[in-house]
Amino acid sequence: MRRTPHRLLGRPLAAAVAAAGLLGLLTSVPQASPAPATGPVAASAAETTATVFYSTKTRNWSVYHLHYAPDGGTWTTVPGTRMAPACTDWVKLTVPLGGASGLKATFNNGSGTWDNNAGRNYDLGTGNITVKDGVVAHSDPCAGTGPEEPDPQGPDTASVYYATSTVGWSTVNLHYRPTGGTWTTVPGIGMEAACTGWVRRTVDLGGATGLQAAFNNGNGVWDNNNGADYTLPAGLTTVKDRKVTAAAKDPCAAEEPDTQAPSVPTAVKAAADGVSVLLSWEPATDDRGVTKYQVTRTGGTKGTLVTDIGSTVFADTGLEERTAYRYTVRALDAAGNISAPSAPATATTGEKPTTPATGTPLGTDPRKDPIYFVLTARFNDGDPTNNRGGSQHVKSGNAANDDPMFRGDFKGLVQKLDYIKGLGFSAIWVTPVVLNRSDYDYHGYHGYDFYKVDPRLESAGASYQDLINAAHAKGMKIYQDVVHNHSSRWGAKGLFTPKAYGVRDTQWSWFYDERNDGFTYDGLTVEPKSGKSYYNGDLWSTAEPSGNTCLNWGTPTGHTSPEGYRIYNCQWPSPTSGMFPKALYHNCWIGNWEGEDSRSCWLHDDLADFNTENAQVQNYLIGAYNKYIDMGVDGFRLDTAVHIPRTTWNRRFLPAIQERVAQRFGAEAAKNFFVFGEVAAFVNDKWNRGSVNHSAQFFTWKERKEYSADDEKAALEMYAYEQQQGTGSQPVSDNAFLKGNAYHAPDRSRFSGMNVIDMRMHMNFGDADNAFHNGKDSDDSYHDATYNVVYVDSHDYGPNKSSERYTGGTDAWAENMSLMWTFRGIPTLYYGSEIEFQKGKKIDCGPSCPLASTGRAYFGDQLAGEVTASDFGKVSSATGKVADTLAAPLARHLQRLNEIRRAVPALQMGQYSTEGISGSMAYKRRYTDAASGTDSFALVAVTGSATYSGIPNGTYRDAVTGDTKVVTGGTLAVPAPGKGNLRVYVLDLGGKNAAPGKIGTAGPYLK
Repeated sequence: MRRTPHRLLGRPLAAAVAAAGLLGLLTSVPQASPAPATGPVAASAAETTATVFYSTKTRNWSVYHLHYAPDGGTWTTVPGTRMAPACTDWVKLTVPLGGASGLKATFNNGSGTWDNNAGRNYDLGTGNITVKDGVVAHSDPCAGTGPEEPDPQGPDTASVYYATSTVGWSTVNLHYRPTGGTWTTVPGIGMEAACTGWVRRTVDLGGATGLQAAFNNGNGVWDNNNGADYTLPAGLTTVKDRKVTAAAKDPCAAEEPDTQAPSVPTAVKAAADGVSVLLSWEPATDDRGVTKYQVTRTGGTKGTLVTDIGSTVFADTGLEERTAYRYTVRALDAAGNISAPSAPATATTGEKPTTPATGTPLGTDPRKDPIYFVLTARFNDGDPTNNRGGSQHVKSGNAANDDPMFRGDFKGLVQKLDYIKGLGFSAIWVTPVVLNRSDYDYHGYHGYDFYKVDPRLESAGASYQDLINAAHAKGMKIYQDVVHNHSSRWGAKGLFTPKAYGVRDTQWSWFYDERNDGFTYDGLTVEPKSGKSYYNGDLWSTAEPSGNTCLNWGTPTGHTSPEGYRIYNCQWPSPTSGMFPKALYHNCWIGNWEGEDSRSCWLHDDLADFNTENAQVQNYLIGAYNKYIDMGVDGFRLDTAVHIPRTTWNRRFLPAIQERVAQRFGAEAAKNFFVFGEVAAFVNDKWNRGSVNHSAQFFTWKERKEYSADDEKAALEMYAYEQQQGTGSQPVSDNAFLKGNAYHAPDRSRFSGMNVIDMRMHMNFGDADNAFHNGKDSDDSYHDATYNVVYVDSHDYGPNKSSERYTGGTDAWAENMSLMWTFRGIPTLYYGSEIEFQKGKKIDCGPSCPLASTGRAYFGDQLAGEVTASDFGKVSSATGKVADTLAAPLARHLQRLNEIRRAVPALQMGQYSTEGISGSMAYKRRYTDAASGTDSFALVAVTGSATYSGIPNGTYRDAVTGDTKVVTGGTLAVPAPGKGNLRVYVLDLGGKNAAPGKIGTAGPYLK
């Protein structure tokens, strides 16, 4: 879908523009049969134009052409119009657009080599536009670079150096005005690279003694010093991490110019899958750090293509069938030095899939969408033919209950999407979908083939893609649980699987199956010799296998199994056995759960711990999860996030996710692709036992300093540095808080890309008041707590690390929900909690007890019958048992809470404050968005009475009762609504921001 490019406006306050989005990319490709040429001509005064600047630093082409089409117009004739030299390392072309609001474009050398943004043409707006190594921004990079540029040492000048190491921008603009003068036109003038980590610009002050300034990346992301523009004096000034140093030393003076190119990338591998190729390579090295890679592809009919990418894995999709392609990779550093090409890698594509994966994420602000969390295999069974019990079916007691561990599936979930929508949820978090392999793997966290969806979840007409598409058709998002930390104990197919586990003798023949080299495990298909779908004959040996690395293979240990069978060395995998290579897997057990070894050792013998600092492992995982991004999922829940160093997330996995989503669906979709991590800090204090590295909020921030280019060394350096800094020296943010009664544009410049589950609120939800006060006590230490995922209990724990599902009572549940649905963060409900399903039952006991007796029991019996949702929180018809489920008090409570939250933007995305408010669970929230004209202000009281002082005068209407209060003296008092009840007084601001009044009908609690 075409989105309108941003227009350049007159100077707004820097704070007002800080929240503007990034430019998007669209999905066209160079035209095979273009229309006649549309060369540049002089533009009339009524026409808009675009002056496109293209960076030549890393291209080394002799000539540059812009091949383009104004929006709604025709393409130029290939190769397009030749661009003219602009200044050092830049060429440019001014394009007349007539009445168009932008243009689509690609670049080439006139001889068949293309930069077309990995198959998706650049989508450009108007005004001055830069395209540099795949990044689009707004600025004139040549402004002030001619003879008229002031002498940096001359009088009446300011030489401004800006540190780029912590903002991660490839393009920086200086937007300024001399003291008493006028502002430059947004986004200002381009700054130029000075040395590693710094850009500079010298400006003429014209007699002024200084300037006011803000910095931006040309795409609407600003560093405007938290809404207070920088004040800079004349002379040389440095700005780093919001610290201004006047009369500073030149930060680049002592640094020799970077002229050394990175090393040549090695071990380049290309593997075809249908009409896609997955390319990976080992990281290059550089004396000052590699910043990105340049992939050149030849082959096929579209000529040579050049693509810039930030990770060491690249998925090339949409290729021609049965065609040979050749790839080389070059490494770039921050100074633009580029390595020689790698040795080539080749791959030949196959047939185009008959049903290619399709899907587009919904791409809206994730804070609008309450989340319903399901264990897919335990939710609803739509297809009994894919049910499987596994090796523990009888031992667990599941067989006696006719309750196989793999029971629910995507078909069952699709059938009950209207149930979830009828409750009011617009996002569904599903457990991992990749092929699992373990004795008891229904939950999905024992990944084996990360590139394959587990067939035990799919059916004809109900694939994972079908689920995604069906949910999107109903306006519902799919958040996929993903695991980067570990595979199953059987290894990871395509990366490494152990050659053997143990000896198959007469005692162990019941466990180790007879080998069948013609059979491939997929979890569903029954191996004919053993009669098992959980066949393991590929992982045993009667003799020591060649290449065995396991220590003392096959010798008796002196121990026996519970059945009395002799146990041999290497009978089962372990990190210390030597079965798993150190390069790909860690080889130790965790000793200290808040220590450094928690990121570098095994959690459990069923969870083989990846060496995530290894490029081969990174490539494997990035390539796998790119597949699911391409299918159109709306976000990832990151399992065991705390067991991977923040540096690895920030350097590798999080940028790879953003890069892939932006490449496939555009920058706006990438901004709203919701990533939330499980940082399991099961304590009641702000910082997890004083360890910042193991606290949830820590993972929401970018790094604060440079570390070694080697990921393993960097992880240790970061751990030591942050532990030494301690809890008192961590970053703080006001992104979640109102300033008085005013909403302010949040500062995104230090965001890592990972949001988190609110573990502190979860731990304290034994009582809603505790959860509220503990939650807000931590909010200044998150990057932006309005994105926290908030739940009472889950498939792992209840509050206070309870091993049972929450059993605080219906009134307490209602109170918890009233808080979650109106406080900051994204409310999330574990399946069945709407009827207090399995309350007080042990959440998980493995195969030592039947699943039916646990918190992971099968839910489909409660959903029997038919249900149709007319809208979120509204059911038009329901029959059978599902009608009874929807009539339960908490289900009705949820429906109305979701209706109210959906109608009041402040409750979804607003900042909050308790300033001037008396009352235990009482707060005010506001959300303002100039682009949409939204301004929403609400006063919330949960359970108890509250008095609000210093609030705006006007008319307030309660969304629960419809009660109206007129405030003239800045004070409003609310009587106690009672446990589980709620009051939401919304300020009537007229027009589209009018207070809605009473929303929905009174129920068992909201009345």
